[in-house]
Amino acid sequence: MLNRVQGAAQAGAGQVWYRAIDRQQWKALLASNLGWFFDGYETYAMILTIGMALGQLLGPGTHAGIPYYAGLVIGLTLLGWGIGGLVGGVLTDYIGRKKMMLVAILAYSITTGLSAFSWDLPSFIALRFVVGLAMGSEWATGTAMTAELWPDRHRGKGAGLMQCGLGLGFFTASFVWLFMSHAGEHAWRYMYLVGVLPGLATLWMRAGIPESEQWEKVDRERRAARALERSGARLDDSMQALTRFTAVDLLKQPDLRRRTIIAVLMSLTTTLGWWGISTWVPPYIGAVAAAQGGSAQTWASLAGMVYNVGAIAGYIGLGFLADTYGRKPVTMLFFAMAFILTPVLFLWTHALGLLLLVAIVTGFFSLGQYTWMPTWLPELYPTRIRGTAIAFCFNVPRFLAWAGPLTAGTLITKFGGYGHAAVTVGCIYLLGLVLTPFLPETVGKPLPKD
Repeated sequence: MLNRVQGAAQAGAGQVWYRAIDRQQWKALLASNLGWFFDGYETYAMILTIGMALGQLLGPGTHAGIPYYAGLVIGLTLLGWGIGGLVGGVLTDYIGRKKMMLVAILAYSITTGLSAFSWDLPSFIALRFVVGLAMGSEWATGTAMTAELWPDRHRGKGAGLMQCGLGLGFFTASFVWLFMSHAGEHAWRYMYLVGVLPGLATLWMRAGIPESEQWEKVDRERRAARALERSGARLDDSMQALTRFTAVDLLKQPDLRRRTIIAVLMSLTTTLGWWGISTWVPPYIGAVAAAQGGSAQTWASLAGMVYNVGAIAGYIGLGFLADTYGRKPVTMLFFAMAFILTPVLFLWTHALGLLLLVAIVTGFFSLGQYTWMPTWLPELYPTRIRGTAIAFCFNVPRFLAWAGPLTAGTLITKFGGYGHAAVTVGCIYLLGLVLTPFLPETVGKPLPKD
């Protein structure tokens, strides 16, 4: 009997990884990936079009302040995303992963095109904030479901394949803008309208995915614990934890509170690095091209496309590497390389062709590093609070990082260019590099249930 079990284990270890994933697991991954894809499209459409939009919505006398107002719009979108993400994370622990995914995609589909109808700066800002609220809950819900359905040995791969949907959405937005940017003064409005249609198509897909069995078990236990509490019965510690509000439960236990503080600061590093640095790559390369006599719009679109080619490879690569070498060393590598490559891109490279090449490599590490969160965070928390915890770690930094684009816009205006502003903000990567060793290594381990 023992020899048979050992033989089966060896056969499983030698099996090609994707043959270990069943149809239901693939469907859950695809649904999560597509939801994140359309969020990515909408987000990057805003980044690519914001200059044109503000050029029309602002008066001619205020055009010099466009970098500042762009930072304000992006920052407030990020703030709305953070609020919506926290609420969605809590709800996914109470109403279920599947149901919350349906709510999230429906809210996104309804609100994403609203920005196309902005008539002045205040309306544009308000509508972007509402879209951020709607998009916020997408990530935590898909992350929790993918982590709970995929096998322990391949969880990083699933996380990377889910996360790459964001990069695919970014790339698609850049590709569409390459042609749409020549559609006249309302081209930016068309970009937002295009983002409405595909989101609706994912509703039928999400209706067919399974609910997480881990969540269903915890939900039954939570209901039973509450029934006992109402009856006046004495509850043990595990039952009391099930009756507490998830956000309170998350911060009550010292070990969970400690790792949450570390994870939030690491998440702040990645989030601020993206919103305070990466969002400026297309307009920066566009500005370099314009100074050399090229088309700023065309080169900005090309920059966005190649940058996100690198990002897509990075999203997937980090997950595969983390399953092979561990969460800690791979995450540290991505933080270190993002720090090193920021001045290479923004200060030391000037030839347009070489800039695109450097942008690909930078995208691999600076955007690709996001995958440490869907890979590692679900493995740090028990099922009863997993959605709340990963949403907290992913979204709380947005209440701090929302000021990153505004700060970067101010620095760009102050320094008269992108280079020194990007390098200044890029020092944040050192924080993530220092903190990563303090989280426990979880590669290959089952998800904690209690």
